[in-house]
Amino acid sequence: MENLLKIEDLVVNIEKKQVLNGINLTVNSGETHVLMGPNGAGKSTLGYSIMGNSRYTTTKGKIYFNGEDITELGADKRAAKGIFLSFQNPLEIPGISLESFIRNAIQAQTGERVNLFKFQKELKAMMELLHMDESYARRDLNVGFSGGERKKSEILQLLMLNPKLAILDETDSGLDVDAVRTVSKGIEEYQKRQNGALIIITHSTKILESLNVNHAHVLVKGEIIKSGNNSLVKEINENGFEAFIK
Repeated sequence: MENLLKIEDLVVNIEKKQVLNGINLTVNSGETHVLMGPNGAGKSTLGYSIMGNSRYTTTKGKIYFNGEDITELGADKRAAKGIFLSFQNPLEIPGISLESFIRNAIQAQTGERVNLFKFQKELKAMMELLHMDESYARRDLNVGFSGGERKKSEILQLLMLNPKLAILDETDSGLDVDAVRTVSKGIEEYQKRQNGALIIITHSTKILESLNVNHAHVLVKGEIIKSGNNSLVKEINENGFEAFIK
């Protein structure tokens, strides 16, 4: 498999506080990695650091994407290279519709004009997959959306943008059972696509039940303290994080 993301000895600060303490992680094309750990472990910080959020300062280490050192690149350039981050709490953006936002993002990513007929046909199909009413495409992004519809909106963006690497940060938080099942369908659809890689950050394992997970990692106090295969998820389900913290 092709090495897609490689993180070496990554140390990250928020303001003056060190939050990640020497993270090493390799994600190959086509793989799904699950990142789990207690609250405050640094899971979301790792996601934001991979995406290049300016609030998080890398003081040591490197991030490579497709063999290129992207440690100093801004979030917009990382997005253009094919990295996608879904937000734990998606923001409202008044004045731009969901459809326009996605179309503009695709144009920024590809540098080419979007074929409107083809785009709208695919958008309709993906919204049907996610059980989203078509009217949401014309509404301002996330404005007045329920928590579930916001999360579906994020997965819709994932499917339309089709990035090389998708980081899903607590996508299942606050969702009822039916919404989790629907969001999982969208993630499954992404997994079927050739060479797309996933990092799923989660507290719960419900969203993982129908997904093919290759690797699982436990993050505690800014360090990956254990890695394994899908059986590690089962172990956490049965015993929690307490054994790993000790």
